[in-house]
Amino acid sequence: MRRTKLLFFVTEDWYFCSHRLPLAVAAKEAGFDMVVVTRVREHGEIIREAGLRLIPFENLRSGINPLREFWSLVRLIRLYRRERPDVVHHVAMKPVLYGSIAARMVGTPHVINALAGMGWLFTSGAGLARWFKPAVRWALGRLLRSGVALVQNPDDVRLLVQLGVPESKIRRIAGSGVDLQRFHPQPEPDGVPVVVLPARLLWDKGVREFVSAARQIKQQGIAARFVLAGEPDQLNPAAISPDQIADWINECVVEHLGWVDDMPKLLAKCHIVCLPSYREGLPKSLIEAAAASRPIVTTDVPGCCEVVRDGDNGLLVPPRDADALAEALARLITDPELRQQMGARGRARAEQEFGLETVIQKTLALYAEAAA
Repeated sequence: MRRTKLLFFVTEDWYFCSHRLPLAVAAKEAGFDMVVVTRVREHGEIIREAGLRLIPFENLRSGINPLREFWSLVRLIRLYRRERPDVVHHVAMKPVLYGSIAARMVGTPHVINALAGMGWLFTSGAGLARWFKPAVRWALGRLLRSGVALVQNPDDVRLLVQLGVPESKIRRIAGSGVDLQRFHPQPEPDGVPVVVLPARLLWDKGVREFVSAARQIKQQGIAARFVLAGEPDQLNPAAISPDQIADWINECVVEHLGWVDDMPKLLAKCHIVCLPSYREGLPKSLIEAAAASRPIVTTDVPGCCEVVRDGDNGLLVPPRDADALAEALARLITDPELRQQMGARGRARAEQEFGLETVIQKTLALYAEAAA
């Protein structure tokens, strides 16, 4: 008997491994014939070793050249026609847009479009984003009326409804989940408090405000270290230049660790996690911090405010407000008892709402519903 073929289309192999690999393995174990289509760089072997069939696809992320975009879409349509998947799961904006068109062209029966936050296009005020945003909103409103639109927070549900997507077509699952055994409570390390921003180094992750807040706190004579854990994503229009990062390091405002593979180890060495983003889906770095019992300072924006309840397991500040961010960070840096209380409440919330197994089972149920 032919197994149901499930095809994942994701922008980058590292993202797939970080956010979707356990789900894909669980789907394979549940009996699906799994195919992963993504741009392959350094994580292809990890995907293959998990027993998943991998099709490299040099896609889409930074392209704005109309001819190149057209041929990318043609290649994708040919791939879908050749593979004939029963269910496709698109993740992120361009896979959703291009994958939906390809699925419609070849008659793919079941489409799941996962929007993990609305990204640079919806947060940036730059001219390019302003120019593209109306067209993307129009396309999303039409393409997402068929299949299932999968989002991570209530604000994105409301946005899709405003775009004309029927609410009956929208499902919400809170993020990609966190492994509660791998990320477990650990005591704070000794020494000066360490504040970590774990993210791709993009302007819309609030890195500018983080650096400014660090500068203010150091000028106040409060002892603390501020650490950037991540690399610039040069395919993203909001990427921070290496020269700018070097300037901050030379100023002795922040330290830069680069890409970090072992997040539990990083969280064990820090006291506070900070993510001052302008908008998120539901940030994996924050649910990992909560699971590791670390207090969080983040912005009161979609996605981030789904993880942190202000004054409970962390502190919320307005986006793009370095002064408010500095005040919140200083409060936690100087109050170890408050850090302990908020960290414990964060762990309890992670156990209740963000466990990996819960997310996997909800998504597998969605696959089964789609393929029924």
